[in-house]
Amino acid sequence: MTDKWRKWPGILAAVLMLTATTLHAGVPEARDLNEAGRLAEQRCAPVLLEFAAEYCDYCVLLENEVLAPTLLDPAYDQRVLMRKLLIDGDSMLTGFDRRPVDPADMADRYRVWVTPTVLFVDRDGREIAQRLVGISSVDYYGGDLDRALDQSRKRLQELGRCDTPDAAGALSAASNPAANLR
Repeated sequence: MTDKWRKWPGILAAVLMLTATTLHAGVPEARDLNEAGRLAEQRCAPVLLEFAAEYCDYCVLLENEVLAPTLLDPAYDQRVLMRKLLIDGDSMLTGFDRRPVDPADMADRYRVWVTPTVLFVDRDGREIAQRLVGISSVDYYGGDLDRALDQSRKRLQELGRCDTPDAAGALSAASNPAANLR
């Protein structure tokens, strides 16, 4: 093999690894919930908080089969802002009140005792829809997620956090690809 061709297998391997990492990046880890709340409010969308743990196989299942594919759908960019809190992690984050907080303390505040637990909150961190605790079936979780997102949006409208019912391009569950996960 000539010198000019020796570099291509390494370059190809690096590109494939980068592509795989990008496609399976998953839910962004929470760093600043105050900022997340502000961004979500601009979209008239809830903040989805995924409480997870490193040791939790069901958390990996939820993220790989439901949440990560949802993040790849551009329609969800305006519908929800997702953040993950690793309750067994050692990093601090900024809470909705701009104070430093440990993810495990956040789980205690929200009375999260099972992972995965998904909460839907407003800009101030108040729950605005029924939480999703655990995962019993991937087949139905997409529909449950869509119902909770619709409930969240309705609650945000009731609180006067949206200009119009159709602000930010709200989707109906029927036209939503995640609803087809059932």
